[in-house]
Amino acid sequence: MMSHGMEVDWADIPAPEDDRAVDHLSGLTLPDVRLEATDSTAVSLSELTGTVVFYVYPRTGQPGIALPDGWDMIPGARGCTPQSCAFRDHFVELKALGVDQVFGISTQDTAYQREAAERLHLPFSLLSDADLAFTKALKLPTFEADGMTLLKRLSFIARDGVIGDVLYPIFPPDQNAELVLKMLR
Repeated sequence: MMSHGMEVDWADIPAPEDDRAVDHLSGLTLPDVRLEATDSTAVSLSELTGTVVFYVYPRTGQPGIALPDGWDMIPGARGCTPQSCAFRDHFVELKALGVDQVFGISTQDTAYQREAAERLHLPFSLLSDADLAFTKALKLPTFEADGMTLLKRLSFIARDGVIGDVLYPIFPPDQNAELVLKMLR
């Protein structure tokens, strides 16, 4: 597995609590929403078939650019890069277990996400929900930081457009892909 260069002592970071904000997701159909992808396409979520893994994250950082004030102390905020890298590192295993597609979703714009996808060498696309259409359609939990509306971290597996297994809250984030693998097995 590749190192992402951002090792974190998770004992120093507050864990998010289960506020039951995603209990309604299992059994829902993916909404009729199109999201811009880092591979320069648009993905129509309602048209997805097969087994699709989605991981939802607040925002990736960029080298040399400061994170929002107090970022590490917001429960569940820290860890987007380790989470993305874990899905990258387990991508072949996910595919071997029948996953047709993997997508990361945040409220960052596509240009911002594209930089992260390229820098982290992600073998899948990140999807931008900058206008919060996906967030509103599924009533996903959010929080505010530095005037930005950001998604709380979660993941789910959709099969032929229907959400099945949901993981929330996710902590530590770098273990998310392994938890998804366990659910698929």
